[in-house]
Amino acid sequence: MKKFVLVLALVALVTSAVLTTTALGKSKAKKGSVDICALLPDTKSSVRYTLFDKPALEAAFSAAGVTGTVLNAQGDTQTQITQGQQCVTNGAKVILVDALDSGTGVAIETAAKAAGVKTIDYDRLVLGGSASYYISFNNVAVGVLQGKALVAAMKAKGIMGKGKKPVVAELDGAPTDNNATLFAKGGDSVLAPYFKSGQLKKGPKQAVPNWDNQKALTIFEQMLTKTGNKINAVLAANDGLGNAVVTALNSHKLKPRPVTGQDATPQGVQNIISGWQSMTVYKKVPLEAKAAAAAAIAVVKGTKVATNGTTADSVGGRSVPSVLLTPITITKVNYQMLFTDKFLKKSDVCTGIYAKYCKTYKKPF
Repeated sequence: MKKFVLVLALVALVTSAVLTTTALGKSKAKKGSVDICALLPDTKSSVRYTLFDKPALEAAFSAAGVTGTVLNAQGDTQTQITQGQQCVTNGAKVILVDALDSGTGVAIETAAKAAGVKTIDYDRLVLGGSASYYISFNNVAVGVLQGKALVAAMKAKGIMGKGKKPVVAELDGAPTDNNATLFAKGGDSVLAPYFKSGQLKKGPKQAVPNWDNQKALTIFEQMLTKTGNKINAVLAANDGLGNAVVTALNSHKLKPRPVTGQDATPQGVQNIISGWQSMTVYKKVPLEAKAAAAAAIAVVKGTKVATNGTTADSVGGRSVPSVLLTPITITKVNYQMLFTDKFLKKSDVCTGIYAKYCKTYKKPF
């Protein structure tokens, strides 16, 4: 029943968004100043869009000799729809769409299609959309890595096994983000057998609207209050949500416990090396950006896009040709890989109170 209600809500959202594009879809693409547009969602849910996506996309466009622009909606759906129309007006041949939500994505892709402009879903699949391709990481695999790491951390910390039944809470990403659904699917697939066998106990589980870290803090504070602080581990969907957990634990003067993350942000790595977060998922975003740029450039030049799979659109009932990259688990053991890969600068992590942890640290839990 819950799934049916969610589908109805998404259909309503998509229908509303499509109606807003009626006038926009009447315009045709013009010969203009740009070949490729990339639409990014925000700078609040993750620092990745500023640190990695934008510069990698721009570098790839420049290296290929095509004109491209990267726009960020700063969390505003109408802004992102307007930016999509701006791309059409400026003569874009293809638009990379990292939509704030599927309704917004459908609005953008409907207008682009009416104007003869191709679209490619970037990082997040637009449910009910019309993109020719989808470029992302294997997002179910991301959740699986998080679930496995959380179980390993609980066992290593001695809070699981021998009759102990640790309470596991879950902070999922935005309910409007299909990626968040896939992360949760992967994580739950790992934890479900432990819940069923009684080795773990299900704690509070809630999605965080818009991946808002401040809302995540409020939600987790409420979880702690509801359980009398009896939460032993947290499956947090990304580093921002994980840091909300860390902040709440500190404010309640509680000790560290296994907490997951994603995106390998400087803050997430600092929480890992200082013992407050168990892991993060390293998605080599520059590789994702390069793959997306390569697909867009191929469309512009009329060459074949090399894909390695398909992704099901549960609303549109179609399989979208996809390029899916492989995520990597990062812990205290291998976090320096991020420096070696030049994904992060050591100076961004090993600074202030965290400098000492980069020189010496305890065994990972």
